[in-house]
Amino acid sequence: MNKVPELKAKNKLGLIFFPAFDWEISPTHPERKERLLYTRDQVFEEGLLDINGIAEFNPDIAEPEDIVRANICIPTVADICTKSHLISAGAAMRAAELVLTDQVSKAFAIVRPPGHHAFRLVHGARGFCNINNEAVMVEAIRKHYPEIKIAFVDTDAHHADGTQEIFYHDPNILHISLHQDGRTLFPGSGFLNELGGPGAYAKTLNIPLPPGTTDQGILYAIKQFVLPVLHDFAPDLVINSAGQDNHYSDPLTNMNVSARGYAELNALLDPDLAILQGGYSIQSALPYINVGLILAMAGLDYSSVTEPDYQPDKLIQSKQITEKIKREIDQLQQIWQQRNQIDLEEVYGSLNNGYKREKRIFYDTDQILEEQQEALNYCPDCPGYLFIESQASRGGFRKKKIAALSIPRLICDSCYNEALAKFEELKTTARQKYDSLYLQDLKADQYLIHNF
Repeated sequence: MNKVPELKAKNKLGLIFFPAFDWEISPTHPERKERLLYTRDQVFEEGLLDINGIAEFNPDIAEPEDIVRANICIPTVADICTKSHLISAGAAMRAAELVLTDQVSKAFAIVRPPGHHAFRLVHGARGFCNINNEAVMVEAIRKHYPEIKIAFVDTDAHHADGTQEIFYHDPNILHISLHQDGRTLFPGSGFLNELGGPGAYAKTLNIPLPPGTTDQGILYAIKQFVLPVLHDFAPDLVINSAGQDNHYSDPLTNMNVSARGYAELNALLDPDLAILQGGYSIQSALPYINVGLILAMAGLDYSSVTEPDYQPDKLIQSKQITEKIKREIDQLQQIWQQRNQIDLEEVYGSLNNGYKREKRIFYDTDQILEEQQEALNYCPDCPGYLFIESQASRGGFRKKKIAALSIPRLICDSCYNEALAKFEELKTTARQKYDSLYLQDLKADQYLIHNF
């Protein structure tokens, strides 16, 4: 009798599961306990963990000092994070550790709660996200590899506004988001003109896809634009922020991507890490998309991955959608090709007094409205530092008014000393203006809260 050859992964793949079966926003909310139940069952049913080269690893538990490198939690980490949030972030950190220490070639953190809608300042939950698990992971990486270049490709149907905002001024982070057009879906952002701050121009790139986009459209964007940009940027690490709600059966979106389309997308990207974000078709999509991603990351055949209700004749992309995507990609290609020739002051105005942005941020999950002013101390020699003022309210009742200074790791000595002096000055002069003052100092790896 001929022996059946053992199935072996081309790429050694680590899987980190954290389904958070004891945490949910509510029993009827899309982000509920059983969201990853069927995925877990499908992985076992398909025998994926029996494949030579695919192994499961336990998540770590993030500590508060891990969280505050990415998120300034108001008033404290304990007020924002549950144990499940700490484990979800810890699972992302564990995935990165496995890859960076060569224990595996690639890693996929299949976790919840998600995180890509959490901004640097966090007053509560928005877009089902409290803290930004992938930003926490990146800052854990950069504690040991401060000059590493990292590329995000976010494939969630909702624009990755939180991750974009955290790294908006960071020249060593390339953030590309493919998502349903923000004019038709929360959070209402992610347009072509959102290109990063003056020290990181074109390191933020958005591809707003029309509702109804199919495999054809999203794969066109990957092949024609994302892959050439990744080649030019030459990152040390590629992360797929693996949102799965572009699927045709997702109840919250209006896209038409299949599980096999997601698998092919992942195979093309060839990411080092994948971190699960959104996706709310719990039975009809997530089990099949996740199986497809696992097979693609392992370098195995995913062509047999098919949803029970898959009907390709119903997922044909219209000519109008195809043409719209081509026009957007043409515009983005021009922006990318001309990125080194632009006049910063033509794009951002005079930078003598820094670069300022005003934001109104609505926390849809917690019904909080935040008014925020962000000022970048622009420096041509380093990423500069941020001074942020924020006031939030819920139901008309004002929460704390706070100020925060955020200092990046690769700041120059002049800007670093200026930022520290500003913090000390505010401690003595801002008592009447703010309730609390925060210092997020990544260069010294310290986090301070001064309450007035």
